[in-house]
Amino acid sequence: MSKFLVTGGAGYVGSVVAAHLLEAGHQVTVLDDLSTGFRKAVPAGAEFVQGRIQDAADVLDGSYEGVLHFAASSQVGESVADPEKYWRNNVAGSLELVAAMRKADVRKLVFSSTAAVYGEPELVPIAETARTAPTSAYGSTKLAVDHLITSEAIAHGLAAVSLRYFNVAGAYRSTSGVTYGERHEPESHIIPLVFQAALGQRPHISVYGDDYPTEDGTCIRDYIHVADLAEAHLLALGAAKPGEHLICNLGNGSGFSVRQVIESVRRVTGREITVVTTGRRPGDPATLVASAQRAHDALGWRPSRPELDDIVADAWQFTLENHVD
Repeated sequence: MSKFLVTGGAGYVGSVVAAHLLEAGHQVTVLDDLSTGFRKAVPAGAEFVQGRIQDAADVLDGSYEGVLHFAASSQVGESVADPEKYWRNNVAGSLELVAAMRKADVRKLVFSSTAAVYGEPELVPIAETARTAPTSAYGSTKLAVDHLITSEAIAHGLAAVSLRYFNVAGAYRSTSGVTYGERHEPESHIIPLVFQAALGQRPHISVYGDDYPTEDGTCIRDYIHVADLAEAHLLALGAAKPGEHLICNLGNGSGFSVRQVIESVRRVTGREITVVTTGRRPGDPATLVASAQRAHDALGWRPSRPELDDIVADAWQFTLENHVD
């Protein structure tokens, strides 16, 4: 049994990873300031410390084997309007976390990175060797932290893995019967937004552009089940090597269009959904699909839940369980 700190463990992905760690027999401490996370999302059995990432030095000691780092500001639009918040929280905060790890001699780190570091792709599927050219402060700050981690690995022997997610979705029911899923305030991800239209919480779902060079004219994205994502984090802990920083994309390697997502929600929920098509949003690439070959080769990871309807069905069940009229 090992002991791990999960920063941002009251959030969507962090809570699912914390649940997986507990199920694997590890001890878990969650550090989260609850600015965007939810106290009830912290799995039973995990120690909870309410605080910012800058408080990690007060938590970490030599009893911890490693840190899984999810704490970050993550709204792309907000990052464009308020970049200072993102550089302060994501980069300065991560710098303090790494310093706290070094002081406590905790030398293993798995970092929640993002496909946003690539910006507009030149080739699809996107490999880790692709040019990084983020189009938002969010993507830029995540890329900066990746560079920070590389420097730390070289200079101080940190064993590190960055996992660059594509579109995370779905929900996870733990072995104890508790379901962990997606809830953001405000919500910005397409599947929960379509659910809101299905529930009558919004009059329609907006489709931003139907003239892209794709089969149905709408954007294509690579969706990965959150449980598959969590399993990759546990594999990353085992693969991390002192003095090395491994970077892996996580995705299914195939994509679904916006219209395909809406049709999937219709099938799963059996509800009518009104769609309104508007103009493109600036900076939206036509297709974002991952090459996850490196994750397969280096981590032994492959997604086991690639079907869109299965991803949507798990997310819908979580939504129904937590729906308040």
